[in-house]
Amino acid sequence: MEFGSAFVAILIIVALEAVLSVDNAMVLAVMVRPLPEHLRSRALLYGIIGAYVLRGLALLFATIIIQIWWIQLLGGLYLVYLAVNHILRRNSQSQADPISVQQAAAASFWRIVIMINVVDLAFAVDSVLVVIAFSREFWVIFTGVAIGILLIRLAAGVMVGIIERYPRLETVAYAVVGWAGLKLMLEGWGHGSEVWLHRPELALHLPQAFFLSVTLAILVLGSLWAFRRTSES
Repeated sequence: MEFGSAFVAILIIVALEAVLSVDNAMVLAVMVRPLPEHLRSRALLYGIIGAYVLRGLALLFATIIIQIWWIQLLGGLYLVYLAVNHILRRNSQSQADPISVQQAAAASFWRIVIMINVVDLAFAVDSVLVVIAFSREFWVIFTGVAIGILLIRLAAGVMVGIIERYPRLETVAYAVVGWAGLKLMLEGWGHGSEVWLHRPELALHLPQAFFLSVTLAILVLGSLWAFRRTSES
């Protein structure tokens, strides 16, 4: 593959990773936020390492990975759980001692790191299917995906800081997390109905354009609400 063509393919893959993973960055932000500040960057670093390993394996064994439909289903269920749990426990957490909450989160550091990688693998399934359509060269695909993953992690770190400054944005973030979880659940069910049940007519698909449009609407309208409420309080 010529260098010029490879460079263009890498740029396209990076752009696709950025567009397809807007929700992923928000998910990472809310997952690491409960950690003490000095552990957040470490969790994201370990998440990057795990993501590189898992994405590399997913690319090498793409035909096998896409058959494991329950990864997306479980990942989606976990994200929906996070969103619902946040809503149910919002009041009790606001009344709890922030120091004790952070100490409890620090004790579960490795659990959070593991879940970051599990969720990333769930997001990786469709990502792999998309990027391999633009190149069959492993080094080209992996370079583009690697750059995309790094940008996602940097964006997650920035989002954590913004949420700290405007706390009401956390509710917006969890709305995106729940929406992303619903998407993963539908995609997991869709793959399962085709691969496991052999009943493609039962598949439920959420169009990517519709998903991104709703995600953008949640972010824009939710941010306007959060900033307005913050300035009023």
